[in-house]
Amino acid sequence: MQTGTSTLVATKTEVTNISPFGIWILTNDKEYFINYKDYPVFETATVKQIADVKTDFAGNLHWEELDADIELESLENADNYPLIYR
Repeated sequence: MQTGTSTLVATKTEVTNISPFGIWILTNDKEYFINYKDYPVFETATVKQIADVKTDFAGNLHWEELDADIELESLENADNYPLIYR
C-alpha cells in the first residue's frame, strides 16, 4: 500500500517597502499592502522586526518577534474578514 506524499515548496517572501502608511510584502509572486490602520502592531515595529517575516507551509505570513500572523486569504479578500469584533 502506498501512502500519499506531500511536497512543501519554499516560498520567497520579502518586505519590498515600508512607508508611513504601511508595508508592502512580496510572496508567491504577488505583492500585498498591510495598512497600519488595520494592523497597528507594525506601526511601532522596527525595520528589523518587520523584515523578519517568514511563511508557513500554506504561505501565510508570520512575524515571530512581533507575535503577528496574517493569512494571505485575509489580505486577498479583506471584505470577508472584518477586523472589528461584534
